[in-house]
Amino acid sequence: MKHKQRGISFIGLLFFGAIAAGTFILGAQVLPTLIEFQAITKAATKATVGSTVPEVRAIFDKAGQIDDIHSISGKDLDVTKDGDKTVVAFAYTREIHLAGPAYLLLKYSGRSK
Repeated sequence: MKHKQRGISFIGLLFFGAIAAGTFILGAQVLPTLIEFQAITKAATKATVGSTVPEVRAIFDKAGQIDDIHSISGKDLDVTKDGDKTVVAFAYTREIHLAGPAYLLLKYSGRSK
């Protein structure tokens, strides 16, 4: 009796290995931008204690220096009042070079809580 072989071929293993490696490399490039986005959201929330627009921007810039934020600065913030509450909103993009002329564009936006 012939026994059927089961499992993955060497070519299949290489194919899935290449996909796994590409996913890992892309994730390693995206993860720092997600961490920076969380730091920006935290800094925007801290900045809401300011009573004037320049004060809010200065508080954000100080928090940005501590958390090493490079994608956005205090002058890029949209500061508004909602009743007696200060709301800080922001939006920015990040590009990640993939290969040749291909880039991954990440658009981030958020506001204080």
